[in-house]
Amino acid sequence: MPANADLLAFIRGSFRSIWSMELLLLLKSDPARFWPPGELVAALRGSDAVVAQSLASLVAAGLVLEEKDDRVRYAPATDEIAALANQAETYYASKPDAVRRLIVQASQDQLRAFSDAFRLRKD
Repeated sequence: MPANADLLAFIRGSFRSIWSMELLLLLKSDPARFWPPGELVAALRGSDAVVAQSLASLVAAGLVLEEKDDRVRYAPATDEIAALANQAETYYASKPDAVRRLIVQASQDQLRAFSDAFRLRKD
């Protein structure tokens, strides 16, 4: 499946790490289920911090709904976001290395922009 510009932008903007992508796929596998954070940590074999950071990025991207008791479930905010999430899942299944490179490159670009903000300039 070739990736279009919208899909690439969605992947770069929605996933801060490959953990976020893996978390999305887990939540998408059972969209009616509300998951407590501890079960997500166990299912992904990750840390509390990694899962919390991944959840925060997925909530911000409009992919996950968080309840008052900290339980979460897959719930895209719009049909367009749902379609992009489906495309991302398909693209990741067919080209996992390409998706990993996109996510890593986006993170490096954000870090570079942050560090450039503190660079002293000679006027």
